[in-house]
Amino acid sequence: MATVRKPFCLSHASRTNYMPPPRKKTTPKPELTEEQKQEIREAFELFDTDGSGHIDVKELKVAMRALGFEPKKEEIKKMIGEVDKDGTGKISFADFLTIMTQKMAEKDSKEEILKAFCLFDDDETGRISFKNLKRVAKELGENLTDEELQEMIDEADRDGDGEVNQQEFLRIMKKTCLY
Repeated sequence: MATVRKPFCLSHASRTNYMPPPRKKTTPKPELTEEQKQEIREAFELFDTDGSGHIDVKELKVAMRALGFEPKKEEIKKMIGEVDKDGTGKISFADFLTIMTQKMAEKDSKEEILKAFCLFDDDETGRISFKNLKRVAKELGENLTDEELQEMIDEADRDGDGEVNQQEFLRIMKKTCLY
């Protein structure tokens, strides 16, 4: 008989065997505030020097940096492939808005995960130890054995140091689709 692993995140979900539905490739479009849309428009217009309503691929990276993002080459290629269907190398404001809406949603998600990490890491070591996890489980009223808690640590711990760092926590939280 196979053993059932508890999800890493301690929540109502772990007590009811609830597993969130798998994420679909097409997620609902996140909403931006008017202020965020205006900020994106201003960055776009700054690099649309000829007023054509388009920026080129090289300017995309610079415009994204102006908005506080540091995209890697592979990321840029992937984003362009998703919006530049006709292969012109030109990106319209609508396409740029689509890209930036997604990036801002990802940034918000990451920030939320890191806030959760800080709740576990109450001793501010930059790592979640067995002791940290046990404390949170107790605070949430979770009745988990030491063995179950250790399994959670082991599942997330990629570098084998017995604790969970921020990168490992981000990875496991994204993997479980809890954020």
